[in-house]
Amino acid sequence: MIRFSRFLLIGALAGLSGLLSSCASLSDAETSRLDLVRQRGELLCGVSGKIPGFSFLSPEGRYTGLDIDICRAMAAAFVGDSESVQYRPLTAPERFTALRSGEIDLLSRNTTHTLSRDASGGNGLSVGPVVFHDGQGLLVPTASGVRSMDDLRGKPICVGSGTTTEQNLNDAFSAQGLPYTPIKYQDLNQVVGGYLQGRCAAMTSDRSQLAAARSGFAAPNAHQILGERLSKEPLAPAVVGGDQRMSDAMTWAVYALIEAEERGITQNNVDAMVSKAEADPSQTALRRFLGIDGGLGSKLGLADDFVVQIIRATGNYGEIYDRHLGPKSAVDIPRGANRLAEDGGLMIAPPFT
Repeated sequence: MIRFSRFLLIGALAGLSGLLSSCASLSDAETSRLDLVRQRGELLCGVSGKIPGFSFLSPEGRYTGLDIDICRAMAAAFVGDSESVQYRPLTAPERFTALRSGEIDLLSRNTTHTLSRDASGGNGLSVGPVVFHDGQGLLVPTASGVRSMDDLRGKPICVGSGTTTEQNLNDAFSAQGLPYTPIKYQDLNQVVGGYLQGRCAAMTSDRSQLAAARSGFAAPNAHQILGERLSKEPLAPAVVGGDQRMSDAMTWAVYALIEAEERGITQNNVDAMVSKAEADPSQTALRRFLGIDGGLGSKLGLADDFVVQIIRATGNYGEIYDRHLGPKSAVDIPRGANRLAEDGGLMIAPPFT
């Protein structure tokens, strides 16, 4: 009888454990940030707002740039309206606190994907696919005669504090036994100001940011980016860690932009491609991608045609890149590693199946 009671107790405890586990899973599902965004009907997106080509407030008072279009693509996917975004300009030290505190839903602010930022023991982020493959560099006045890192031995270098940039600078110079003096600032505008005021012999940041900053100088050609690459900087959007539904929605919204370019689907032809797919049942992969069949959007907690909503709003990844960083833009950065994998770059999307 005692043994039988013990088995009953064990079974009851196991059942209770399973019930609590199910309740926890249900609770997690119900408290996803994605649900809050959809109920609110607006995405709170953290950006820099001070980097031409990536996120910059135009004279007309409108935010533009690659990071901004990532926010707009997310809003199109999450709530069906790319204009339903509230942008929150953040400094580098503020960005992760804003995400953890719930001040923002999503961070799209030239943020490098690193182990310490991803790990639960670090910043605890859920990081999306890379939207820009970058690397840290050094900008110097052409007339200074500085042509390499070695020429900066013992000299002051302007750098943003609270970023991977600061640590990368130290790692690179220490590895070569080069002493230097870091002049630290809170954001890129202050770094640029210190550099232009002659407080340092060079400024360092991601090469994309250096190119963006230089484009606004009175004499851009009087400054050059050194050939040495101090680090690899895969820049990606991020959400708070532990929220798989929000993370999945963010991840596949980015992949939709890349897949659309791979398929040649653009802002101008997306509706024609939808009509083509609807009229031809044999286009099974295309029909799944565009949300006609398969219910892939529903699996993410999104509308099944979320891909179509994104492409109508922003175009594909290549269109976004060309709009803000292409040859006809104010910040011309060769696409390089950010080309599609089929063209020799690193951008590729997993299958939409």
